[in-house]
Amino acid sequence: MPSRAVYNRALVLPKSLIVVCAVLAAVLPGFAQGPFTESARLSSLYDTILAARFDAARTALPRACPPAPREACAALETAALWWQVQLDPNNRALDSPLEQAAGRAIESASRWTNREPRSAEAWFYLAGSYAPLVQWRVLRGQRLSAAREGLKIKDALEKAIALDPTMFDAYFGIGLYHYYAAVAPAAVRALRWLLLLPGGDREQGLREILQARDRGAILRGEADYQLHLLYLWYERQPARAIDLLRGLDTRYPSNPLFLQRIADIQRHYLNDHAASLETFRALLDRAAGGRVEFAAMTRVRAQIGIAQELLAQSDAARAVDALSFTSQSHPDAPFGADALARLTLGLAYERLGDRERAVTALNDAIAVTPNGDPDDIRSKSRAALARLRSQRAS
Repeated sequence: MPSRAVYNRALVLPKSLIVVCAVLAAVLPGFAQGPFTESARLSSLYDTILAARFDAARTALPRACPPAPREACAALETAALWWQVQLDPNNRALDSPLEQAAGRAIESASRWTNREPRSAEAWFYLAGSYAPLVQWRVLRGQRLSAAREGLKIKDALEKAIALDPTMFDAYFGIGLYHYYAAVAPAAVRALRWLLLLPGGDREQGLREILQARDRGAILRGEADYQLHLLYLWYERQPARAIDLLRGLDTRYPSNPLFLQRIADIQRHYLNDHAASLETFRALLDRAAGGRVEFAAMTRVRAQIGIAQELLAQSDAARAVDALSFTSQSHPDAPFGADALARLTLGLAYERLGDRERAVTALNDAIAVTPNGDPDDIRSKSRAALARLRSQRAS
């Protein structure tokens, strides 16, 4: 399970101008009825992606385009990769495929806008083609590139709306821009001025987002996902954010991401360890029953989450039991799970007063920590080892 720092960086967009631009990247093809060709066919594909059934989506793409525009399927191919990255954000194995797929999608959509500059659909797919790439750049810290490409998304969406004001999915992206541009801190607003980016309007942005959510054909899933970030970070309504995630989990129960998000919010924002524990147990039950995609990885994440919550409730013995399978299996997914499991195990042994086993587990955690150490395992393990040395000396 990612640390809170990783959750804030990778799973919740940061409070900066890059958020302003990256959130625009959330505007994946919503395919509202009316302005879009073959909307029902593409809507079904989009639902498959939100359900984390990525192989099924990729298999269906060649059958969907044509008759749907090839540019739409190119954007969806990249979107599928981006949603898969979000399931294990510290793993960089899909970085190159995503970047290449985005490049192909952008090139294809750009050719369409050149051929038909008065096609609102073409401009919308151009924005959607940049979408996963910009969010990925934010995740990987490529902030300047993300800001510049995010502005291209905004420009393309404005052209789409000018050509067809009924394209409500495009209003969603503009609304996100208006909202995040308004809530950006003063230092970021100065950067926005340097990049010649326009300002925002918080209330207008929220109205536009909700309008698009209510009137878009299949945008509800993407809108609810982005709205939960707004309610979590800026509206200070974590309970409402959880409600949105519960709706997503009901619609797409095979995607483990939404239930995991709920557990993370319960732990980090509500400080409700009992609720988080139960949510992780529900996630583990689904994984054990094969009712989620990426079940093996989800099982590991849930087991570590359960152990962390038990440890937070001073139940170190049961935390050790919860980690028994994970600590012996040396999991390679999610990224860094083996090290995180051993760190958690070491902390549990420390609580139990079993110094020898704690030292062994903590040293093992340091040894197996992957390059980059995104969960800060080494420093946490060394801090725990220092505490144990101090206790022994006293």
